[in-house]
Amino acid sequence: MNKGKSLQEKFLSLQGQTNPFPYLIDVDYAKGSYIYDKNGKAYLDMIAGVAVNNIGHNHPKVVTALKAQVDRHLHVMVYGEFIQDAQVEFAEKLTAVLPEKLNCVYTVNSGTEANEAALKLAKRITGRQEIIACKGAYHGSTHGSLSVSGNETKKAPFQPLLPDVKFIRHNVLEDLEAISTRTAAIIIEPVQGDAGVRQASTEYLKELRKKCNVTGTQLIFDEIQCGMGRTGKLFAFEHSEVIPDILTLGKALGGGMPIGAFVSSYEKMKLLSHDPMLGHITTFGGHPAVCAAGAACLDVMNDEIDFDQVEEKGQYIEYQLSEHPKVREIRRVGLMFAIDMDNDEIVAEVVKNCLEEGLISFWFLSHPSSFRLSPPLNISWEEVKESVRIVLKSLG
Repeated sequence: MNKGKSLQEKFLSLQGQTNPFPYLIDVDYAKGSYIYDKNGKAYLDMIAGVAVNNIGHNHPKVVTALKAQVDRHLHVMVYGEFIQDAQVEFAEKLTAVLPEKLNCVYTVNSGTEANEAALKLAKRITGRQEIIACKGAYHGSTHGSLSVSGNETKKAPFQPLLPDVKFIRHNVLEDLEAISTRTAAIIIEPVQGDAGVRQASTEYLKELRKKCNVTGTQLIFDEIQCGMGRTGKLFAFEHSEVIPDILTLGKALGGGMPIGAFVSSYEKMKLLSHDPMLGHITTFGGHPAVCAAGAACLDVMNDEIDFDQVEEKGQYIEYQLSEHPKVREIRRVGLMFAIDMDNDEIVAEVVKNCLEEGLISFWFLSHPSSFRLSPPLNISWEEVKESVRIVLKSLG
C-alpha cells in the first residue's frame, strides 16, 4: 500500500496530523541552535521546539547521560515501586533549586499529564471539586487540561468537559473574588504562553496567594512553557517571589526528552499513596533514560546558562524588531516573545518567509495575530544577530 511513496507522503498518510499546513522539514540532525534537513539546509531554530530545547539541541552532557543510562537499563517497573538511581538523582537536583515547601517530585511523561495530576492532587488535598482557571490559558490537550484551558473555540468540539470549572480574567485583581471556600484549586500560568506572552504582575500574584491562603485553595503554577530559564530566571515565579502549593513542569525539563513533573510538599504528595492507594499511577512516568537526561539538563542550567545574558539578548532582539513599521507590539519576558502584527495573514506570511530564509518561528494557538520566538537560552550573539537580520528581512 505504501510502496513507492515518498517519506513526505508516508508522513502525511501514516501519522495523525494536527493541522493542514505542517512545516514538512525533513530532519537529518540537530545541534545547538540549528536543525539540518536532508538536503543540507540549516535552520536557525528560534522556537527551540516550542520552548523545549532551552539548552540547545543534542547538548553533549544530555547525550552522555542518556547513553550511560541506556547501557544500564531502560524501563524496569511501573513508577514508584523500584529504587532507580536516575529518578532519585533527578528529584534531588530539581528540589535543590526549588523553595523548601516544594520538596517532593512526581515525574510523568508530559506537561499535560502533570497538570492532570496536579488537579487530582488539589481535589485530594481539599476534598473540593471546583477549579478556577484563566481566560486565554493553555494547559494541555487531554481531557482535564483542556477543561481548564481558556480557548473556547478549541474546546467546543469536545464538550462536555469537566464540570465545576470557572474562568476568570488573567491579571485582573477584582476577578480574584471568585475564589472561595468551594474552590479546590486555581491553576494559572505566571506568564501565559499561547495567549501571546502575558505576564501576571507581582501585585496580582501576591493578592492571589493571599486569597488562596484565606480560602484554603491550592495554588497551581503551570510553568511548563515559562519555566526552566525561559523568562530569565530558572522559574517564572521567582520574578514575584510568590510560591505555589503545586508546581507543574514539562517541555524543557528533559533537555529534549519527553517529561513532565508536578511538585508539592511531601505531606501533600503522600496523600496520593493511600485512601485510596495508587491515587495516581503511571507506567512510563519517571523513565530512567528521561530522568537521566533531566538531571543532566538541570546541571547545564546551573553550570552554563547565564541568566543575565538571557535578558540582554532578549532586550537586543526586542529593540531591533520593535522599530519595524509592521510590528504593532512586542511582549517579552526573557527570551519568550510575542510579536504582534495587524492580522493572522501577515503572521502566516512572515513565518513562511522566515522558513524560506532558514529560520524557524511559529504562531500562537490563542493569539493568531502574533508570531512567537523562543530560542535556546544559550544562543550565541552571532546567532542572535543573524536571527534579527532574517526576521527583519522576512517582515519586508
